[in-house]
Amino acid sequence: MPTGTPAAAQLPEHLQRILEARHHDPFEVLGRHVKDGICALRLFLPKAERVRVAGTQVEVPRIEGTDLFVWEGDPAQVPPGYRLDWTDAQGQVHRLIDPYAFPAQLGDFDLHLFGEGRHWHAYRFLGAHPRVVAGVAGTLFAVWAPNAQRVSVVGDFNAWDGRVHPMRARGGSGVWEIFLPALGPGEFYKFELRDQQGHTHVKIDPYATAFQTRPDTACITQAECDFAWDDAAWLEARSQADWSHQPLSVYEVHLSSWQRSADGNFLGYREIATRLADYVQAAGFTHVELLPITEHPLDASWGYQTTGYFAPTSRFGAPEDFRWFVNHLHGKGIGVLLDWVPAHFPRDTFALARYDGSALYEHEDPRLGEHKDWGTLIFNFGRNEVKNFLLSSALFWLEEFHLDGLRVDAVASMLYLDYSRNAGEWIPNRYGGNENLEAVDFLRQLNEVTHGQHPGTLMIAEESTAWPAVSRPTFAGGLGFTMKWNMGWMHDTLAYFSKDPIYRHYHHDMLTFGLLYAFTENFVLPFSHDEVVHGKHSLLDRMPGDGWRKFAGLRLLYAFMFTYPGKKLLFQGCEFGQGREWDFAGELDWYLLDREPHRGIHQLVADLNRLYRRQRALYDLDFQDTGFEWIDCNDSSQSVLSYLRKDRTGAAKVLALFNFTPVPRPGYRLGVPEAGFYREVINSDAGIYGGSSYGERVGGASEPVEWMGRPHSILVDLPPLAGVVLARDPTAEPTEPSREPDEAQDADAQ
Repeated sequence: MPTGTPAAAQLPEHLQRILEARHHDPFEVLGRHVKDGICALRLFLPKAERVRVAGTQVEVPRIEGTDLFVWEGDPAQVPPGYRLDWTDAQGQVHRLIDPYAFPAQLGDFDLHLFGEGRHWHAYRFLGAHPRVVAGVAGTLFAVWAPNAQRVSVVGDFNAWDGRVHPMRARGGSGVWEIFLPALGPGEFYKFELRDQQGHTHVKIDPYATAFQTRPDTACITQAECDFAWDDAAWLEARSQADWSHQPLSVYEVHLSSWQRSADGNFLGYREIATRLADYVQAAGFTHVELLPITEHPLDASWGYQTTGYFAPTSRFGAPEDFRWFVNHLHGKGIGVLLDWVPAHFPRDTFALARYDGSALYEHEDPRLGEHKDWGTLIFNFGRNEVKNFLLSSALFWLEEFHLDGLRVDAVASMLYLDYSRNAGEWIPNRYGGNENLEAVDFLRQLNEVTHGQHPGTLMIAEESTAWPAVSRPTFAGGLGFTMKWNMGWMHDTLAYFSKDPIYRHYHHDMLTFGLLYAFTENFVLPFSHDEVVHGKHSLLDRMPGDGWRKFAGLRLLYAFMFTYPGKKLLFQGCEFGQGREWDFAGELDWYLLDREPHRGIHQLVADLNRLYRRQRALYDLDFQDTGFEWIDCNDSSQSVLSYLRKDRTGAAKVLALFNFTPVPRPGYRLGVPEAGFYREVINSDAGIYGGSSYGERVGGASEPVEWMGRPHSILVDLPPLAGVVLARDPTAEPTEPSREPDEAQDADAQ
């Protein structure tokens, strides 16, 4: 027979703490416990009027004035695998499997590795995961919150009541867990945490893999992934490819503003995939790079204020839809890169900021933990569990979504303690310097782990300073990135092109200076989203002069970019010369493709992409000085540049020749590496691109006239504001000189 139960006023401390939702380990109290031959069954069921152990005569009495139900008696009357029937106020009977009947689920080894910062796949046990325990299907929840007094999982399934499902603390790991039987996919949930001051906070799951669509912020439980990938051949080829000697031309995309539906709404991942793949394929790009699609609450942040580091944003569909997106692009021969943001995170109270009431993911000291410019918080890279969070996030996208690489945002802000700070606003490292040693260690570990786990994937740094060896191996003292954005080249080039051509001869060195450092890193040449917003104007609008000169200047810019050493990146809209700045709140001005000058830009970019991928000399030695040779870098008086690009064998060569003024240069003599016929392979001034078609085709047979330090040369009619690429045709025979070199040019050159 059950013993008597105390009234609320006489409750012992451990039960009082359960009622007040402040017990650090409710599993010590709730559920079935046997001691000295007596079984105690304790339940907290706010909606229950009556409770019975299913299949028995055991009725569990309520403690008067509370929602606690307590029974004590013979252990045989309540077997370990008990079920409960409880009756609500409307008289309906509900079957319940008590979560507090289950032992701890997380393995000690997982917790140990996590504490050491060496659990590369922490997302597999933290967060919410479907699990079958003792034949019972349900969901296992786990979260790291070491400074919380109590943590509960809340959701529609318990009326968002933090008293109902408090979690088990796993000792010194700081991890809390609970298995909720019969809870399946599609449930909204968050965690409610009680901090050391007794305040409660309702937070998202940092490891959640799906969220409600903004402005709602609840996490969503997911089923086990059973997506049928069919990109095995792609992944195998990627793992074997020598990326440093392969073409890489990236189309940077913001999914919200690339294209929209007829009514102005977002397209879904699947519809975007079909449209984008066809478009990118036709334009000749090898990869797309997505501005962050990690979950974020604010459209205006473009995804850079991430709250869900393991979840594709729900704006465009479910995680399975994004898997379909990647799989489809791989099927079309297009790689997928993701812009990833480990440098900082937003202050939103529902997310990571002061997660358990303390500075958990960030630093307590604002001199270490705040980005004043961005209004964001800086990750504490010296904390093992935080490093593990970020490492797991990186691997999650590469592994679970088959991404081909990550562009790591704002690396410069991670490397320097005094980044965008005045004196007195930062704390030096232990050696008195401004280097963030913990961040450096993290970045090296990040690159070692991602490259080790997923060979062939790319880790690309957005790094704008002179930090050495960013894209050199860690064993050689580098940071270990595969590539680095060449911000110096980008800024110098755009500054030069913005100048009126009449003054460009004074600034010739802005084009040549970059070759002094072009091979110190594995560079990507980026014309990114950052260059077409915030009053910087579009690339087209940066070009000086009238309409014709603007379009000619943009075509020249692209010809220069695609022949210059380094991999390529172009932001959406730039490929057809959008005239206005990028607007994240709408789609691109696609109607411009109905206008001839914009179609010409679009056709040129497609042809440059095809040329770049076809001509081995244009990509084979992007990162080595043996692949580049000046023909003439000194013709500043005419604002003309010329150079050679070569492959590893030396057999494949192309000549690139540029006129940065609107003045045609007839009879321009150009030194060539060997005798032969040099055929024009692309000309940005061609009529099909909207150019003037000056001189018809550029090129011809070499002449045995020594020029520019070379024994042979050719005469070309160099178009205005144009870039021309020439390749030697081994099938054509050299002919006799047809004309003499221009005397004025001869005098300048000599």
